[in-house]
Amino acid sequence: MHQRLILQNLPRPHKRDLIEETYWLCDTLGLSSGRDIDNLSTQIILKILENTSGNAGISSEDLGSLLEISQGRVNHHLRNLSRSGMVYRDRRLIHLRGRSLRDSIREIRRDANRIFDELESVADEIDGIIGMSGKSEEKSLVIRMKSGIMVQK
Repeated sequence: MHQRLILQNLPRPHKRDLIEETYWLCDTLGLSSGRDIDNLSTQIILKILENTSGNAGISSEDLGSLLEISQGRVNHHLRNLSRSGMVYRDRRLIHLRGRSLRDSIREIRRDANRIFDELESVADEIDGIIGMSGKSEEKSLVIRMKSGIMVQK
């Protein structure tokens, strides 16, 4: 599964309010970016929170009815929310990834840490290939060509 994480450092709402804080959380995670001018992704998260408890999920049909939008629009936003790691589908029901919103955020954090660990590992390998690792003071010339990277020491 490909996962897409977008993080934005946005100012937190000044007042404690369920709606404002949920919108802030979703905006910070990039869930309502792009063409989502109606913030349907955030509204879907709110409806899941309002209409499920514990392990209970909600159907995409119910989400469509609650939001008064077509099944196609619901499924489009659910695919994006699923790619972000926020929700998952189990048979016909949609669930938050964790048992709570907090657990979902913790799961996404673990995903991000795994991604950054892999990025760091690959970056270390690349640095080693071109001689930029902290272990060597020898400089290399890196030339990027259509056929690949050429390293000259």
